Amino acid sequence: MKLADFIRGNIEILLLEWDKFALSIDSANNLDKKGRRDHAREMLMAIAADLDKPQTEAQQIARSKGQAPFDPDADTAAEEHGVDRLTAGFTINEAVSEYRALRVNVLRLWMKEIDPANSPNCLDDILRFNEAIDQSLDESLASYTNEKDMDTRLLKTILSASTDQTFVLDPEGRFLYVNAATADLFDRPHYQIIGKTCFDLGFDFAASLQRNLLQVVSSGESYRGEFSYTLGAGQQLEYILSPVLVKEGDHPEMVEAVVGIARDITLRKAAEDQSWHQANFDILTDLPNRRLFMDRLQQDLRHAERAKLSIAVMFIDLDGFKEVNDSMGHEAGDVLLRLVAQRIKDCVRESDTVARMGGDEFTVALNEISAPEQVMAVAKKITTDLCRPFSVLDTLVQISASVGVATYPFDGLAPEDLVNIADQAMYEAKRAGRNQVALAAHTSRLTVSIEQS
Repeated sequence: MKLADFIRGNIEILLLEWDKFALSIDSANNLDKKGRRDHAREMLMAIAADLDKPQTEAQQIARSKGQAPFDPDADTAAEEHGVDRLTAGFTINEAVSEYRALRVNVLRLWMKEIDPANSPNCLDDILRFNEAIDQSLDESLASYTNEKDMDTRLLKTILSASTDQTFVLDPEGRFLYVNAATADLFDRPHYQIIGKTCFDLGFDFAASLQRNLLQVVSSGESYRGEFSYTLGAGQQLEYILSPVLVKEGDHPEMVEAVVGIARDITLRKAAEDQSWHQANFDILTDLPNRRLFMDRLQQDLRHAERAKLSIAVMFIDLDGFKEVNDSMGHEAGDVLLRLVAQRIKDCVRESDTVARMGGDEFTVALNEISAPEQVMAVAKKITTDLCRPFSVLDTLVQISASVGVATYPFDGLAPEDLVNIADQAMYEAKRAGRNQVALAAHTSRLTVSIEQS
């Protein structure tokens, strides 16, 4: 039986053998079974048709050199095979191994069917079959390589045009690739970056990036983070590190490299910071607003509970502010509130919190109170300083303040409770004649008069 006839008559058996081998290649799982068999069928039928055709001496010479495709004007099944395998993630070795298996299976099964001694054209068929397989292999690898080269060119073009910083690191943190945006950010040419680590380049984020890189390498999972680049214009960037996994044989997947993509978020972070500031600080005085004050007070109370310390909350209401605002106008009132805010801040420590609750009301949280006298000393200083004249729009104005004080843990345990009790104590101070400090205690309230300086 001629080899061409054997191939046509046993095509399903040969395809079954092809399938068995393909299943041993992990990347073959990315191909559908029908597509895998169709390519093999087309190649085998093309080879069988070629074996039926007589060859001229010139064709034999060309074929022996791999220079005579089956149909130079058409895309062959072998060429489609190469593109398909690249798309499916086959390595070149895996693509070549399919042809090795095809060659062995066809010849092995055919030799079982014939008697070589009574088949005078056997050697010629084997020779031409091997030439045809080699030709198909050449076409497949050529299409595989051309497609991969085109993919590489397209990828380089895309990365070069991208404004995002894209880079590839080896598992030790050395740069294997950087795109133009990365080189521009680092203000260095590519050749001064490739092969270097962030430590070599003196970047202040090197330790953080290296730590996250090692996490990706050890876990095989992506990582998202942020870093500030202060060597340039002080940019802030967010980035993602993704592992490039490779599997060899039965060994577990290993991280071959790590791809990083970073994006400049300086403007976005500035907008977020501004939005957060506007949501938590008073626009007029730039003091913390009620929301931030209550949040900080809650944190202070947790610390005080652990350390068994006391905290004092002061509620301050200005005496005479309405008169100034009504007689001199809102602009003068705004100036006065800003001056009041600064004087109160000057009376307390950096660790204490001063806030504007709204209108002409302010609060103060005094941390780590060791004695009641400490609270009274601060309250007296605040009322004394607020009694001093203010220069408002070239006019001297004078006001005073009524202060209510509540102390943790004696008067309350929760932020809202302490603020409300201090507010009630403040009204006690106003009823007592203004320019007063009223202390709320768990047994009684004591009103203390503060003499004007």
